[in-house]
Amino acid sequence: MLNGVPTGPSNKGRPTPSRAEQEAARKRPLVPDTKEAKARAKADLAAQREKARIGMANGDQRYLPARDQGAQRKFVRDWVDAGWHLGEAVMPAMVLVILATFLPIAALQYYAFVGLWIFIFFVIGDMVITSITVKRAVRKKFGEGKVEKGLGWYAAMRTVQMRFLRLPKPQVKRGQKPA
Repeated sequence: MLNGVPTGPSNKGRPTPSRAEQEAARKRPLVPDTKEAKARAKADLAAQREKARIGMANGDQRYLPARDQGAQRKFVRDWVDAGWHLGEAVMPAMVLVILATFLPIAALQYYAFVGLWIFIFFVIGDMVITSITVKRAVRKKFGEGKVEKGLGWYAAMRTVQMRFLRLPKPQVKRGQKPA
């Protein structure tokens, strides 16, 4: 003992820190927020997103959203992509009707709208026929009791999208039979 202070193995040689000092010492970021770390994290995230986008566009099952996963969905996508459908022309037809409304000829504007509505009814008919035939094709390929719900709607919605805008991208050429 030296001047009333014990000496030996239990002596730490410094005063006990206050509670405020202990809490301040614990409050530090786990990962340093440096500009380089943020830039590196942003670049890594961008690379992962690009990889996922490319994987999804190519139809890689790991990157597909839940609505597009599965063998039956792939078959439906290929079946729809193999054919021609009226729905692909809806957007161009609407653009033509919009352009026709700028012309000062009332009869042309009227018949453009009527023609568009008639075309839309044909598109709806094509969607219904596609839905029925794709369900029949899935039943034939995968068996009667193993058909997923919503395949008809999935096929019908894919027919309305223009081919070059579809995701996942078409894996078959037009006229090619799906596997």
